[in-house]
Amino acid sequence: MNLKKLLSQPQYDPIRDKKAERNLFARRALVSFIGVLALSVILILNLYDLQVVNYDSYQTRSNGNRIKLLPLPPTRGLIYDRNGQILAENLTFFGLYIVPEKVENLDRTFEELRVLVGLTDTDIENFKKERQRSSRYTPILLKPNLTEEQIARFSVNQYNFPSLDVKPYFKRHYLYGEPLTHILGYVSKINDRDVERLKKEEKFANYSGTHDLGKLGIERYYEDALHGTTGFEEVEVNSRGKVIRKLREQPAVAGKSIHLTIDLNLQLYITDLLAGQKGAVVVMDPKDNSVLAMVSVPSYDNNLFVDGISGEDYRRLLNDPNRPLYSRVTQGAYPPASTVKPFIAVSALQENVITPEMTISDPGYWVLPNTTKRFRDWRRGGHGMTDLNKAITESSDTYFYQTAYNLGIDRLSGWMKRFGFGVPTGIDIQEETSANMPTREWKQKRYKKPWVQGDTISVGIGQGYWTATPLQLAKATSILVNNGKVMTPHLMKRIEGTTIEPYQDPKLYADITEPKQYYWDVAKRGMYNVVNSAAGTGRKAFAGAPYRVAGKSGTAQVFSLKENQSYNAGALKKELHDHAWFTAFAPYDKPKVVVSIILENAGGGSSNAAPLVRKIMDYYFRQTSEPLMGEPTDFMPAGVSTNENE
Repeated sequence: MNLKKLLSQPQYDPIRDKKAERNLFARRALVSFIGVLALSVILILNLYDLQVVNYDSYQTRSNGNRIKLLPLPPTRGLIYDRNGQILAENLTFFGLYIVPEKVENLDRTFEELRVLVGLTDTDIENFKKERQRSSRYTPILLKPNLTEEQIARFSVNQYNFPSLDVKPYFKRHYLYGEPLTHILGYVSKINDRDVERLKKEEKFANYSGTHDLGKLGIERYYEDALHGTTGFEEVEVNSRGKVIRKLREQPAVAGKSIHLTIDLNLQLYITDLLAGQKGAVVVMDPKDNSVLAMVSVPSYDNNLFVDGISGEDYRRLLNDPNRPLYSRVTQGAYPPASTVKPFIAVSALQENVITPEMTISDPGYWVLPNTTKRFRDWRRGGHGMTDLNKAITESSDTYFYQTAYNLGIDRLSGWMKRFGFGVPTGIDIQEETSANMPTREWKQKRYKKPWVQGDTISVGIGQGYWTATPLQLAKATSILVNNGKVMTPHLMKRIEGTTIEPYQDPKLYADITEPKQYYWDVAKRGMYNVVNSAAGTGRKAFAGAPYRVAGKSGTAQVFSLKENQSYNAGALKKELHDHAWFTAFAPYDKPKVVVSIILENAGGGSSNAAPLVRKIMDYYFRQTSEPLMGEPTDFMPAGVSTNENE
């Protein structure tokens, strides 16, 4: 056979089994098919789970990465005086905002920004505090108050900082600073305690994107009205956190504006009048107890706190011996001294302890019964035979020692609390002390000692344990003017938003209705003679006034004299000098104004405080341009003699 032909014949391989190979291939193909089918089923099931079962959940998470809710902080409401002059406004500034979660290396970014925009350690510290309370991906103010140069420099280099942006924001500004600080208070950065309180009150959500909060004064008391309601903007962002487009928006609701009862011009005038002194003045309209002026000196500039006061400035204020940080009008507690004698007179008349005609002999001192303890009168030789009118006119201490002794501390303190002493006045700022109207229970709790009769005697002339604020004295004077009607002093005239909300008296305390009209008239007649009688302690200050005025002076001792010790101002440090009080109202027949003043360590009330009250009233009545003088009969109360020697 041909060899070539033989080689071309198929060869038989006794070892190879083609049928077995086909079966093996079929089995492998089946396994592979089953595997692919199983994986496909798993994939389909997962797709079903993703697209059907958990669609809402994953859609929400997806949108959470793609769609952001950005808070739109509201514009804070403005504050005006009673005549519409703006006192607190919002100024527009530009700040550098950062989304920290989108920054790879914060420390490196901060170092670069130190050179670029003058980032400071204080800026970084404030940013870190703000970051702790902010939600993720919310832009946080990193550098406030950017200058035009800083904005320009950042804009040129912004491509290096994709997670930072320059945005406008509003900052509170107080146009008059110190003269109104103790009324307006201020807004300042929200701190950890604020966050805790807002969460507890379920208000925290409304402060998203807001950096400031009212801390004192009107700003704090009316925070809810002034702040407004936060809105939001729903936006789509890219992977870098940049806004691609706005999807929808719910606008913020601006805060309401507040019109105060304060007369700005009067406030500024009194502030200038008290320059260089320590003291306080309250001017009220007794028709509704609206506060026309409320001055406490010295004061401080509330604008210092808006951006966060520096440690140096705060230490300077805190360590100032003149104590500018507290309001002497509402927080200054001083012995009210003889200014309280008309109020005690009404109480004693109602309790039948005295009568207008009752007289006592005033030799210049009063002796506590069954003791040798003497309480001295301010006039060394005394006032002679003294009735109630003379006791108020000449401010006889001896007469009121006896009156207080007869009343006793229980009735005395009970009546004086009804006149507003020892309790908050209710004025619409929170920085107010109740001062102290002493009682038996108070002394036992405070000093672990029982009340003794000698304690009552000093209280009878507004000394001893009794303290009061200038605002409490002004309120008590208003109660006297209104024959027992009790009204709450207030600073808010109206709130303006979509509607106008006028002030409504909360009527915190009941009226004093028991005393007869005659008793009120007797007390006011004594105050009239303080100013108009030749023997009155305030006659010199108001000589020639074109209006009828009634008032009462007081000289509050800073320390107690020993029994045989005489007061010598020249030998004492200034801070040990007496405080000077004066409270007054005018015109006498139809009062339009009540003025109460205290000057710390100024000396006698009639010689130092009364002249300033005269100037304040002169200014007030010139401003009102109302006729001040009627016929004398229009102003003379029943029973008041025209004899100036009375």
